[in-house]
Amino acid sequence: MLFNLFKKNKEEADTKEDAYLTLRIRETVRETADTLTVYFEQPEPFLDYKPGQFLTLILELNGKQERRSYSLCTSPFVDPFPGITVKRLEGGLVSNHINDQFFPGKRVTVMKPLGNFVSDYHSKNRRIYGMIAGGSGITPIMGIIKTILVNEPLSIVHLLYCSRSQDSIIFNEAIKGLQESNPGKLIVAHQLSQPKEGWEGACGRLDKGKVAAYFAEQLQDPGLESRFFICGPEGMMRSSQDALAELGVPAEAIRTESFYLEKEQTVAEEDTKDLVSRLVTVVLEGEEHAFDVVPGKTILEAGLDEGLDMPYSCQSGLCTACRGRLIAGKVTMDEDAGLSEKEIAEGFILCCSSKPADSEVKVRIE
Repeated sequence: MLFNLFKKNKEEADTKEDAYLTLRIRETVRETADTLTVYFEQPEPFLDYKPGQFLTLILELNGKQERRSYSLCTSPFVDPFPGITVKRLEGGLVSNHINDQFFPGKRVTVMKPLGNFVSDYHSKNRRIYGMIAGGSGITPIMGIIKTILVNEPLSIVHLLYCSRSQDSIIFNEAIKGLQESNPGKLIVAHQLSQPKEGWEGACGRLDKGKVAAYFAEQLQDPGLESRFFICGPEGMMRSSQDALAELGVPAEAIRTESFYLEKEQTVAEEDTKDLVSRLVTVVLEGEEHAFDVVPGKTILEAGLDEGLDMPYSCQSGLCTACRGRLIAGKVTMDEDAGLSEKEIAEGFILCCSSKPADSEVKVRIE
């Protein structure tokens, strides 16, 4: 009975851990003044995701765990590295942190990809795809468009994309590149709500009438199946759905993504409290070195992974060769037998057995 209970608890713990990954940032790309794309290194095994799905990031900010979901902008059929695109929001704690503090080399804990804003693909499909995006709602649609273009040579994609102004069009150059490399297969219509001087395209917000007028002509070919993806502000999505319904598009052919609402979190915070990567700064020979310590690693292990020449010997908490003084933050020590009570009271820790217990831990090696 005790063995069965242990086995059950271990299987539950393994299932929880299997739902999470630690990804290392490979590159960040500034798309617009307030929008950043973050590309991650491929983990081992490769990240398994479908175009249009999202990642839930788990961050520790101001001593509190924060979780936010961001759609993948990449396609596993085209892009070598998975990426998310995050737009800065006024007062947005996490979106602003990502735009300001994410950099290559940083490690981030995420839940494995989720979401049903997806489709099936086949080289024999003959479809008309209607993509309707508003603002950063283009993010999941971008990955879907790239996937269609590479997998379905007989299908045609129409993108109706509403942005605020010329310089706020996310992926502007990338979209132009896809048009040039796929002539006649990707047709793009931009709509700007607050265009700057010199804009000669469509103006105003994307409403029911404009959506209906744009797609009425494209749906005249009875030989092509239609499928629509809509992502953006709630009002735009509702008016787009109403327009498509009046054009006779069946509801099952329309997929929507509530991009501006926080996606449902399926795991309670207490289940992920020990799965967050935390920033640690080590002062070594007078120089500061900042790096992330992923779940399950000690400060010494993470420092050595970063190539730091940190002192150590036994790695079992006995010899004190890795001793350092904690000057900020909190840690948990799995083994402190090598330290006296006086040393512990003075803030000394053993890096080989210490793990950060909150954000912004700082240790000076002495």
